Amino acid sequence: MNGQDAEALKARLPQTVAGRTRSLRLSDGRATLVLDATGLAAAAREALEADARAALAGMPGVADVRVAMMADKVARRIIAVASGKGGVGKSTVSANLAVALARQGRKVGLVDADIYGPSQARLLGAEGMKPKARDSKLEPVATAWGVPVLSMGQLSDPGQSIAWRGPMAAGALTQMLEGHWDDCDVLVVDLPPGTGDIQLTMLQKFKPAGAVIVSTPQDLALIDATRAMELFDKSQVPVIGVVENMAGYACPHCGEVSDPFGSGGAEAVAGQRGVPFLGRIPLDMAIRLESDAGTPPAAGDAPQGQAFRALAQRVGEWLDRGAAA
Repeated sequence: MNGQDAEALKARLPQTVAGRTRSLRLSDGRATLVLDATGLAAAAREALEADARAALAGMPGVADVRVAMMADKVARRIIAVASGKGGVGKSTVSANLAVALARQGRKVGLVDADIYGPSQARLLGAEGMKPKARDSKLEPVATAWGVPVLSMGQLSDPGQSIAWRGPMAAGALTQMLEGHWDDCDVLVVDLPPGTGDIQLTMLQKFKPAGAVIVSTPQDLALIDATRAMELFDKSQVPVIGVVENMAGYACPHCGEVSDPFGSGGAEAVAGQRGVPFLGRIPLDMAIRLESDAGTPPAAGDAPQGQAFRALAQRVGEWLDRGAAA
């Protein structure tokens, strides 16, 4: 068989497979396909290979299929999680997003850039664990959930007030982002509220691959979330989408669902801005209790973690599309 036969086979492959095909050879009825798996999690790699095998096995002249997977090392990608306003649950969303992405088989790290109000050490059960330095750089602290973390909560005494001017806070962010994240392909960065020095340092020195915006359905929160989106737009950082947190409260006694912060506001803003809506996360007592205990709901299979796992699925798909582009 000649190269023209292989090209004819490639033209009949599904686009998801053809777009990642590095080479395809056909000889004596054996199709040998090399696929680019750069940036794909384990489950996505397996699905890609299965699709390729199924497609080729059904083609005329193909009696045997061999598939090889190759991957280039990709630059670490930063996912910024922002809100524009405090008190909307951004840190809880960041921690559970990182844990759920790690469950997909990705190598994920978490940076707590909320210098003045760090909470990730507690959310991930890493309180009291001090990072060590190697070659003048910080070593992230390993956690039980497969997500290493660096936070000012680990670098300061519990309850200590951090009264730093902007340049000092920006310096702390730089120190954490330039730590030893050697094994991480993705860094989730929990940004502080607002659009100040820390956000500007992040955008100028460590440009994120994309941003996730967290808001409650309340109008006041949505106004500030819109400001955060505007900042990322001006910096040419794509907004991956908007999450509506604290969306609906189910009474533990009667099961009736109420909306203390309103409903649908974040989804409406996403539509107005032309960005994806990534889903709703309920106002759930179990989420609060597990978070306070350092046990991220996304780490298990309980229902209260499902919304976070669904969010991570959408963000993971966005990461995979970017890797394939």
